Amino acid sequence: MGRQSTGEPQYFSPKIEYAVVLDKMKDEFNKKFTRNTPSPTCGLDNFLVKATLGSGSFGKVQLVKELESDNFYASKQLSKEQIIKTKQVSHVMSEKRVLNSIRFPFTVHLISSFKDTDSLYLILPLILGGELFTYHRKVRKFGEKQARFYAAQVFLALEYLHHCSLLYRDLKPENIMLDKNGYIKVTDFGFAKKVETRTMTLCGTPEYLPPEIIQSKPYGTSVDWWAFGVLIYEFVAGHSPFSAHNRDVMIMYTKICEADYKLPGSFSSALRHLVDHLLQVDLSKRFGNLIGGTKDIKDHEWFKEVDWTTMLNQTIQAPYVPTISNAEDISNFDKQSEGKRKPKAKTVRHEEAFADF
Repeated sequence: MGRQSTGEPQYFSPKIEYAVVLDKMKDEFNKKFTRNTPSPTCGLDNFLVKATLGSGSFGKVQLVKELESDNFYASKQLSKEQIIKTKQVSHVMSEKRVLNSIRFPFTVHLISSFKDTDSLYLILPLILGGELFTYHRKVRKFGEKQARFYAAQVFLALEYLHHCSLLYRDLKPENIMLDKNGYIKVTDFGFAKKVETRTMTLCGTPEYLPPEIIQSKPYGTSVDWWAFGVLIYEFVAGHSPFSAHNRDVMIMYTKICEADYKLPGSFSSALRHLVDHLLQVDLSKRFGNLIGGTKDIKDHEWFKEVDWTTMLNQTIQAPYVPTISNAEDISNFDKQSEGKRKPKAKTVRHEEAFADF
C-alpha cells in the first residue's frame, strides 16, 4: 500500500567503507528499538481521510491529509478486534517497533502512530507510484536489466535489515512500492522479527515460503534469501517458480521442498546460476547463507553491472518513472470500492493488549 520515504536522501560515499556505514545504521536502529513510547489515543482526529489506497484482513491503508500542515501521508488502520481474533498482537507490536527504528533508502519508516477505541493507526510516508506488483502485472515481465535494477535495491534492503538482526519474512512484489522517481520501498513489516539466532514461527506467503519454514525447522536469514530467489525469478519469468501448483498448496509445498521447478530458456546463464544458488534446499549451499555471506550475491556475475554506491544514492535513471500529477494523485493504485459503512458493533476495547502500542 502507498507509502513514501520523506526527508533528504542519504548520501553514501565510496570513500567510506559501506560496512562502517551499516554498523552505524545498526547502532541507530538498536537505540530506537529499545525505546518504545505508547501512542496517543486520539485516533485520526488530526487528519482528514481523502481516499482508500488498499484493504486487507486487518483493516485498510488510507490517503490522509494532516490538518495542521496540509502534508499527505498513508495511514495503515488495523482493527483491534481482528488482531485479537487472529492472535496477531505480537506481530502488530513488533511491526510498530520495527517501523519506528529502521531508516534506509529502500524501506518505509514510521512517522507517527495513534490508537482509538477500535483501531490502531500507523502513519507512514506516502508513496504514490503504487505497488510494484501492479506495474509488473501490467507489463507481464521485466527484462533482466530492469529486474536487476529492482533486485539490487531489494538486496540492499535485506542486507541492512539482516545487519540489524531483523528477518523480513514476507518478500513479494505486493510488498514493494514504487516512489515518484521509480525507486523502490519495501513495505509491510507485519512479519518482521528481531532474531539474534534462530526462530521457528510459521509465517509468510505460500509461493514464497522456503523449505525450512514448511518443514517447521529452526531458521534465520536464509528464509529471506530463498524468497529473494523466488522474487527475481518472478520478475523475469512473469510468474513464480512454483505458481503452476498453487491451486493445491500441499503439492506446491512438496515441489518447494524438493526445489522442483523449471528455469525458462530465456534466462541468461548468469541469472540461471544465481537463481539456482538462491533456490537451494541445502542451507550449506544457499547463497546468502554461506561463509561469504551477502558477498556471494553482491559480487555475483548477474550483479556485476551494478554500481552499489550510485544505487544507494539513487542517482541512476530508473527504467520506469510513474506518472504522478499532484501530491494526492492515487491513479497508480487499484481502485478501491468504499462500500456501505457497517453499523458500529458493540466495542470491546482491548486497552490492556495494546497498552504499549
